[in-house]
Amino acid sequence: MSASDKSLFTHHEHALDKVDQLCPDCGAKLAIKHGKSGAFLGCTQYPSCQFTRAVVEHERVEAKILPGSECPLCGHELAVKQGRYGMFIGCSNYPECHHIEHETQEVIQNVVCPSCKSGSLQEKTSRFGKKFYSCDAYPKCKFVVNHEPSEGVCEKCQFPLLLKRNMAAGVKYQCADKKCSHMQKSN
Repeated sequence: MSASDKSLFTHHEHALDKVDQLCPDCGAKLAIKHGKSGAFLGCTQYPSCQFTRAVVEHERVEAKILPGSECPLCGHELAVKQGRYGMFIGCSNYPECHHIEHETQEVIQNVVCPSCKSGSLQEKTSRFGKKFYSCDAYPKCKFVVNHEPSEGVCEKCQFPLLLKRNMAAGVKYQCADKKCSHMQKSN
C-alpha cells in the first residue's frame, strides 16, 4: 500500500493500526467494517460476538461555565456544552433545569405562510448547516421550503409565494408550489 493510500485512513490516529487489535470480549481480531452509519471496527467472530467500536474516537468536551451569565429559569450560570448535534449553551443546573439557549430566528419580512395563512416564514439552519425556511407556527403548520421565499404570485397557477433562485442567467423566481415549480423572471 502506498503512502498516499495510507493517508486516506488517517484522522486522529492511524486507522490501520487499530485493525491488529484484539476483541476485548472474545480475543479474536478486529476488522474495519462498513455499515449504514459509516466505517467501524467489528469483531471477526460476528455473529457469535457482536463487539463494535468507532474507528475514530470523538473527543468529549467538558462543559465550560460562562462567567456573568444567568439562566432565566433558575438563576444558575449558563455553560457551553457538547450534545448529540454539536455544541450548545444550556443551564449548568441540568438535570434539575432543562433551559437551552436558542438562536433568534430571522423572520422574512412581509412573507406570510401560504399553507396556514397566519404564520410568517423564518430562516433556520439544519443540523448539517443548510439554510431552510419554515412557518413560525410549527408544529401546527409544517410548511417548509429550501430556497429564499419572496412575496409574489405565480403567473401560471396563482400560488401566493415565489422562491428566489440565483441561476446562471441571473435571478429568477420559482413557484413555491411543488406541483407547479414554474420559473418566471420577476415577481
